Amino acid sequence: MPKHPDSAAPPTDPYNPAATQLLDDTQWELTRWADANGGARAIPHGDNGQPITLDFSTESGKRRVSGYSGCNRYTGAYDLKDGKLTFGPLAGTRMACTGAGDALEQPYLTGLAHIAKSGVQMNPPPTLQLTLDDGQVLTFTRRGK
Repeated sequence: MPKHPDSAAPPTDPYNPAATQLLDDTQWELTRWADANGGARAIPHGDNGQPITLDFSTESGKRRVSGYSGCNRYTGAYDLKDGKLTFGPLAGTRMACTGAGDALEQPYLTGLAHIAKSGVQMNPPPTLQLTLDDGQVLTFTRRGK
């Protein structure tokens, strides 16, 4: 049996895909957006000062997501299957916006449709990490409770 020192062991993944079940009825704010090479993308707080948000609800008896995408509000369905988070078709308002929030809106909404891996870290501060098909990583910090 091969042996190696702990320093040679690969790092553990702190994002447990099974923990995505913990997303029901929680609210999140986008706090970091890294490109595929790990470089940070600037995250403005939208054209009206609001942060980009992702809110999960089961209030209606169905899994619904809503939030603010930098310029507009959006809503749709979400599903958690085998530890993987997916979003159904998302609908949004169509306000005309300019500025940094508007520049992030379409990449953000497109990213939600192309999630390769998701996980939740519940150690303080609780975070939600979405790794997109192209290697970008969106990190959200839990808001509220």
